[in-house]
Amino acid sequence: MKFLADFFPVLLFFVAYKVYDIYVATAVAIVASFVQVTVHWLKHRRFENMHLVTLAIMVVFGGATLFLQDEMFIKWKPTVINWLFAAVFLGSHYIGEKTIIQRMMGQAMTLPEPVWVKLNISWILFFVAIGLLNLYVVYNFDTDTWVNFKLFGLMGITFAFVILQIPFLTKYITPDDEPKADDSEGKP
Repeated sequence: MKFLADFFPVLLFFVAYKVYDIYVATAVAIVASFVQVTVHWLKHRRFENMHLVTLAIMVVFGGATLFLQDEMFIKWKPTVINWLFAAVFLGSHYIGEKTIIQRMMGQAMTLPEPVWVKLNISWILFFVAIGLLNLYVVYNFDTDTWVNFKLFGLMGITFAFVILQIPFLTKYITPDDEPKADDSEGKP
């Protein structure tokens, strides 16, 4: 359910584009982003940082698209968001005691510190690469292709990236009922 809520604006953008055009789709995505933030706040009485960042960038780039009637602003939005995430993940190596990926996933799993660092770096590289890939599609294909890529390509690549991490992570994850190597030492 959270997955659908997170991609609500993107899905509505896609539908509005297919029915109308890029400008109507942009306006719909802006409104949908406001709805997403509002509904999350009403339900949880807190804001989710990713929703707020996406909303702010959507308002700026979507607003520029509508005001200037230039679709390049909305096409650059995925790149800007992904590169902003890359910068935040990179900054987490230098600010605080834990990387951002460890802060986000640390309650769900326990990994050695070097593995958290590698995982965080892999996400940095992923965000940079996906931003570059978006620009490649923007400048080498028509708007129809870009809209399809934005929904299916970016989402599919992200899903595949997460799935590819599972084999890497599973060798470090032990079930809760199994004692860890250091837990069994010195106990009868």
